[in-house]
Amino acid sequence: MAELLARAEAADQADVSDGMSIPEELARREERLAKLAEARAKLEARAKERFEREMAEHRAKLAARDEKTAAASGKKPGGRPLAPPLEGPQPKDQINLTDEDSRIMPVAGGGFEQCYNAQAVVATESLLVIATDVVQAPNDKQQIVSMLEKVDALPEQLGRPETLLADNGYFSEANVIACTAANIEPLIAAGRQPHHPSWRERFAAPPPAPENPTPVEAMAWRLRTPQGKQLYGLRKQTPEPVFGIIKSVMGFRQFLLRGLDCVRGEWSLVTMAWNIKRMHALSLG
Repeated sequence: MAELLARAEAADQADVSDGMSIPEELARREERLAKLAEARAKLEARAKERFEREMAEHRAKLAARDEKTAAASGKKPGGRPLAPPLEGPQPKDQINLTDEDSRIMPVAGGGFEQCYNAQAVVATESLLVIATDVVQAPNDKQQIVSMLEKVDALPEQLGRPETLLADNGYFSEANVIACTAANIEPLIAAGRQPHHPSWRERFAAPPPAPENPTPVEAMAWRLRTPQGKQLYGLRKQTPEPVFGIIKSVMGFRQFLLRGLDCVRGEWSLVTMAWNIKRMHALSLG
């Protein structure tokens, strides 16, 4: 027993001699447990918010299904029954202890990364960035309305945009209606377009204008007209050079700060630097 106590005392002395402080180590572990408990509470709060949102969508789908059944004289629609959303945190739910505001998102080229979704509205003629935002959602469909509000808040002396160009990632009926309500003509791709259409398709005559079209039908027709094709062609040469130069020339490939507010400020500084660089180039030209 004396030998065992001696060994234990020797081990304690070795730990102390290595620079470990038992009170500090206990405090570190208690702090980590508190962070884990806080992270669990936030996961539960996110899960509750998600469940309420998905439950509202589920009820709307059930109501639409019931209306369809009533319209079909009580005939039960085909397909599997709609499963209700699951309540509570799910096994794949995660939270980042380093930057809890960031989210796991799919990235170009495949795979997933812990990141943010940076948005920018770029003027076609000057290539100046006129509005920015950083969001936690990977889906761009949710960003049109907020960006329209930012553009509308700009001074009237800068002018008002007439057309909004956006790729398929921003397409939704609600976004088309929002642009129309803001007196902005939307030209948003409703689907993926082939990179090399045949010459017959490229030079085909535009279809006749639809009668009493919905906003989406009217936009789809404009995209098939020569003027619409010419305007939409500007989309590929407007935001891509801005993001490409910011990444490859200015060397900005990742955020250095943490937290959504700080990251938004950092993105504003980066796009401001781009605007200064671009204005200098325009003054020389």
